[in-house]
Amino acid sequence: MTDTTTDTRPRARAAGAAPRPRGRAAARLRGTARALPWVVFAGVLLLPVGGFLLVAFSPQLFGQGGSWFTLSAFSQVMSGWTARALLDTCLVGAAAAVIATAVAAALAWITERTDLAGRGVWRLLLWALLLAPSYLESLGWTWLVEPQGVLSRLLGQDPATLRDLVFGPVGVVWVLASRGVPFAYLAVSALVRGMGREFEDAARTHGASRLATARLLLPILAPGLWAGFAIVFAESISDYGVAATLAAQANFPLVTGAMEQSVSTFPAQFQLASAMGWLLLGLVGLALLAQRRSMRGRSFTVLSGRTRPAVRSRLSPRAQLGALAGVGAFFALALGVPTFGAAAAALLPSGGKVALSTLTLANFRQVLHSGEMLSALGYSARMSAITACAALVLGAFAGRALARRGAGAAGRLLDLLLLAAIALPSVLLASGYIFTYNLPIASDLGINLYGTSTLLVLGYLAGALPSAARLLSGSLGQVSDSLLWAARVHGRPAAPAWSGAVLPLVAGSLVWTWLIAFCGTLLELPVSQLLAPPGEEPLSVAITRQLQGYNVGAGAAMTVLVVVAALVLIAVALGALRLLLPAAHRLEAVV
Repeated sequence: MTDTTTDTRPRARAAGAAPRPRGRAAARLRGTARALPWVVFAGVLLLPVGGFLLVAFSPQLFGQGGSWFTLSAFSQVMSGWTARALLDTCLVGAAAAVIATAVAAALAWITERTDLAGRGVWRLLLWALLLAPSYLESLGWTWLVEPQGVLSRLLGQDPATLRDLVFGPVGVVWVLASRGVPFAYLAVSALVRGMGREFEDAARTHGASRLATARLLLPILAPGLWAGFAIVFAESISDYGVAATLAAQANFPLVTGAMEQSVSTFPAQFQLASAMGWLLLGLVGLALLAQRRSMRGRSFTVLSGRTRPAVRSRLSPRAQLGALAGVGAFFALALGVPTFGAAAAALLPSGGKVALSTLTLANFRQVLHSGEMLSALGYSARMSAITACAALVLGAFAGRALARRGAGAAGRLLDLLLLAAIALPSVLLASGYIFTYNLPIASDLGINLYGTSTLLVLGYLAGALPSAARLLSGSLGQVSDSLLWAARVHGRPAAPAWSGAVLPLVAGSLVWTWLIAFCGTLLELPVSQLLAPPGEEPLSVAITRQLQGYNVGAGAAMTVLVVVAALVLIAVALGALRLLLPAAHRLEAVV
């Protein structure tokens, strides 16, 4: 039987016939479109990051020292407080990855294999946790336990013991672990959902206890568990939000914080920061290597035509209460407590006793009537919108290239670049942009981007583009060209044919990709802090400046307003999708 779903395009001209001018123009346009992802990645990612990493070995090559090849920066990093920062980063990353993977595995089992009440709400809270920047959770805890903070004023006594825990390794590990749970959950839940029930039934039939059954099932889930561990470890050691807030106040050095200090000091120590970047990438590589070695030589094929679909276990009332208490406690600590700390800090007056009658909206009025703060909000919203639109368009090109069959070595190289870009710390990306576009050769070539909003957008785009391409590759790869060509054969022009046949199938993914890029950029901290041009202040920088000036109430009010505005934007966008493209909404709901 002839396959009519893969290549339904009209046949090309006969062999040997000369191409028509219109055909040559179309071929050039297709060639340009195929080359666009490579050009963008070379300009946005490869050149700045590659040049920045090279300076660790050859400072003379970039006018940063007198040696053409040296390892002195690495020996300097491996001594003193930077060595302690490296050790702390390793330990914190490993502890956060273990805790996050364990919590995510338990959450995945409870939500996917039992009739736990409110499963949709818990999944929605996981997405909220995924979208919130790590420094917001850190600030929520800080406002709660600091001297003269929310708890101190509410309870009338200083929570010194709790503060010692939060402002130390325990607090840092908890914030990073809770931030990593959504990543590990996404890696594990698919395996739990697809695994058949025959393994549990076989174990229980032979008299195995619940613990013995769990020991039987854990090796089957090993691919997801190792993937979750590697992702959370990479996310934790490359996180800058916790290093700049909670860890900095606790005098607990982390590598990303040390990198930012090396770049921000005068004169900037790019060689030292580059060596730290290499070590961070090496740690990520070790995590991925451990994952690969653990999977080598073993088969995890458990799905076949004889697999019986899993049936949700009915929890007893007592087990239902216990599961709800455990899941609720996790989200209360991960989301509820920081949210309460931010809301209370925004509503409390600057001093005096606290009572219900003393709650005030003065901090919100100050923010809404402050031209300086509204200017920061407007500037970040414009930069985020530009970044999200650029990431959507370029991510669609790159995602289509990834999904195209027969992409060959070019497709595999692009895939590898995207994976590597996701693992790069944001502070490393920003440092690479500062270093590359501050070189004299950039000015000689007429590329004067240093200190401009254009460079800030490029920095944002470098962080958003890999995720956008990865998110869009799945949905774009599912759409066959036959749909578009069928509409064209029936006489519809190109644009109406695409909007009628293809857009409803991918609209949900396009909207979600834009929202994730916009919300992720709106409160982004490390790139904003390092690349913001003079005279302009992004939102995250304005919030941290308010906190450093001890205007906690205004900073908290601004944070609450921005988070609420982002949630309203998500609701409006999804509502517009449902209203304007009901077919797309129905498809999204099915997925």
